[in-house]
Amino acid sequence: MSLSAFIRDHHEEIIVQFAVFARTLTPPGADMSEAELRDHAREILTAVVEDMSLAQTTDEQFEKSEGRGAAQSMRASGRLHADDRIHHGFTFRAVLAEFRALRATVLRLYAESGETDLRDVSRFNEAIDEAMTESMDRFAIQTDRFRDQFIGVLSHDLRTPLGAITAGAALLAMPDDNPERRSWVASRIMNSAQRMERMIRDLLDVTHVRLGGAIPVRRRPVDLQQLCDEAMIEIRTGQPDAVVRLQADGDLRGEWDPDRLAQVVSNLVGNAIQHGGGTPVTLTAQEDGDSVTLAVHNGGPHIPPEVVPFVFEPLARGRHDNTRHNLGLGLFIARAIVSAHGGRIDVSSSADAGTTFTVTLPKASSAPE
Repeated sequence: MSLSAFIRDHHEEIIVQFAVFARTLTPPGADMSEAELRDHAREILTAVVEDMSLAQTTDEQFEKSEGRGAAQSMRASGRLHADDRIHHGFTFRAVLAEFRALRATVLRLYAESGETDLRDVSRFNEAIDEAMTESMDRFAIQTDRFRDQFIGVLSHDLRTPLGAITAGAALLAMPDDNPERRSWVASRIMNSAQRMERMIRDLLDVTHVRLGGAIPVRRRPVDLQQLCDEAMIEIRTGQPDAVVRLQADGDLRGEWDPDRLAQVVSNLVGNAIQHGGGTPVTLTAQEDGDSVTLAVHNGGPHIPPEVVPFVFEPLARGRHDNTRHNLGLGLFIARAIVSAHGGRIDVSSSADAGTTFTVTLPKASSAPE
C-alpha cells in the first residue's frame, strides 16, 4: 500500500494520536477542546495526500526543497494551523514539536503496517516540511506584528499616567500656599503611579504565562462575599460614575488566593465598565455545591461572534475594531488566575442579553500546591 493510501485509510487513528501529543503542549490557562486540538490536522493530512498525488519532476522536487515549489499546496493548511496556535498561546517550539509529532506518528504507523515505499516517504517528508515552513513563516510574521502592536499600545497607555505625574510634579515645584491644592495634586500623582504599577504587574504576569508558567497562588480560607464587598468599595472609589451592583447568595467560603481573586473581580468588573457603554454592571456571587460561581454582566454592545473565541487573548478586541488603546490584559490574566485555582471562565454575549463573564471556582483545591 502506498503511503498516501495508508494516510487516507488511517486518518482518524493518526489524528487521535496527534491530538494526545498536542494536549501536552497546551499552554497553562488555554482551555482547548478535543476539536480545537485536532483543528487543521485533518486539513494538513488531506493536503499532504493531494500533494503526494501530483506528478513531480526532478527539477520541481529541487525547487520545492528550496521553498520555491510552484504548487504551494501546503500553504493554506500550514498558515491556518499557525494562526490557530498563536491565538491559543502556543510557542514557536510547540508548533515545531507538533509537526515533528505528526511526521513521527504517520511514519511509525506506516512502518508497523509492514509497508515500505521510500519514494512515498520522501514525498511525504517534502509536504510536511513545506507545511511546517509555511507555519513558521506565518508564526514569525504574526508574532512580530503582535509585538509591534503591543509595544505601540503600551506606549500609548503609559503616556497618560506619566503625563499626569510630570504635570503634577511641575505644579508641586511651584510656590503655592494652598494645602488643599497640593494635597489634590499629590493624590493625582499617587493614583497615576499606582496605575502604572498595575500595568507593569500585568505585563509581568502575561510574560510569565506566555513563557509556559502558571500564575502562582497562595491559598488560605477566604469569604468571597467579604472579598467582593471590599472590591466593590475600591472599584466605586476609582469609578465613581459607574453603576455597579453586587448580589451574593449562599455559603461563599473557600480556599483561594484572596489577592489574586480580588484581581479577577477587579479585572472583570473593570472590563464590564469599560465596554458596557454606561449601562449598570452586576456582579453575582452564589454557591453551587462544592463550587462558587461569579458572574459579571453588562448590557452594553455585544462582543462580535468572530472575536469571542479570542476574547481572553491580549489585544483581542483591538485586532478587530482598530482601537489604538487598552492592552486588554485583564481578561487574559483573569483566565490564568482562574485556571491556577482549578476553575474555568466562560463568556456569553448577544445584542439582546448583553455580555456575561462567568467564573466557576471549586471551594477547595483538588491537587497539591
